Amino acid sequence: MRETAIARSSPSLVIFDCDGVLVDSEIIASRIFAECLGEAGIALTVDEAMRFGVGKSAVTLALAVEQGFGRALPAGFIEDMRARVIDAFTYDLKPVDGVAALLSALKLSRCVASNSHIDRVRHALATTGLLPQFDPHIYTAAMVARGKPAPDLFLYAAAQHGLAPEQCLVIEDSLSGVAAARAAEIPVVGFVGASHCAPGHAEAMLQAGCMQVFVRMDELAGFLDAPLEPPHSIDSGRRGE
Repeated sequence: MRETAIARSSPSLVIFDCDGVLVDSEIIASRIFAECLGEAGIALTVDEAMRFGVGKSAVTLALAVEQGFGRALPAGFIEDMRARVIDAFTYDLKPVDGVAALLSALKLSRCVASNSHIDRVRHALATTGLLPQFDPHIYTAAMVARGKPAPDLFLYAAAQHGLAPEQCLVIEDSLSGVAAARAAEIPVVGFVGASHCAPGHAEAMLQAGCMQVFVRMDELAGFLDAPLEPPHSIDSGRRGE
């Protein structure tokens, strides 16, 4: 097990990513993304769409498509995809296993900082019953000049609570989010227990700069001093071995 570099004192604010940390949404969103791309003449499997799109804001996703496929997204693509994702969430979305218990036990202040659109984030949290745990402290990339992997969103979240970066802790599932936390000089740990996390993702998160990576919410709860049962933190590759 790698030793954590976090200060012995608890953070004053825990900043949660939404997709893949609070709600198990990435496979649903990637399926819709692949369908929308197919209709636009770009053929990707759901797995390919997931690798391509996870962790991106609307701006960075559009730019990535243009750079990767040599064409701009058609007018209205993002808006149509967003509406279809929200509709799918209504019927299919589930919270990440164990997150509701973690949030109920957590004594620390918390907020959400997501690259996704505010309507999608609020709908996801409301659909899964998690909204009361965060409202009104929900921040998205539209509130800052640059979304993740730039540091702006995490710095904005810290500032809304009157805190310095080192007083916060970020929980992320994506390499883009880890890069943003590192750029903001905020300690970051990874969660790789959602259904979209592929073998080897834990090691990649550690290499990107996570202090520790967790597969289960009870492990993360123990790290946050909100234990649900005796926690077991992992080292670099248990999920991917």
